[in-house]
Amino acid sequence: MEPEEFDSDVLRQFVLAFKKGKLKAIVKSQPVPKNNKGPVKVVVGKTFDTIVMDPKNDVLIEFYAPWCGHCKKLEPVYTELGKKYKNEKNLVIAKMDATANDVTSDHYKVEGFPTIYFAPRDKKNNPIKFEGGDRDLEHLSKFIEEHATKVSRTKEEL
Repeated sequence: MEPEEFDSDVLRQFVLAFKKGKLKAIVKSQPVPKNNKGPVKVVVGKTFDTIVMDPKNDVLIEFYAPWCGHCKKLEPVYTELGKKYKNEKNLVIAKMDATANDVTSDHYKVEGFPTIYFAPRDKKNNPIKFEGGDRDLEHLSKFIEEHATKVSRTKEEL
């Protein structure tokens, strides 16, 4: 509720609208990026549902803070990961500044930075948290391939 003037009538109207389910939640969000064609998709509060919760795609999402040293160290590795999987049709590598945007699902708990989740396309409300492994290209790739619903396995050259 963000009224210009506050009195009992304004409060009454707000409560009635709430009871009828006619209120929209205020979502903290950076502006939606105009160009989001890079190997790592930028998610903001207003696009969380359309990108992360999209039932057509598996999504690996990193929640970061711009001031976080571990996040800055992960940035080039995460970009390389995005490049590695850029041709996978149903896999999105994404990131979100969790200090400037609301996460609109209670299933994605962010208690430290970086926090990484894999959201399988058929289990959006049961994401898998990346824990215990090194945050390097090898371990993140293994994590993706272990949980992805559709990833084309490329033959490694000898």
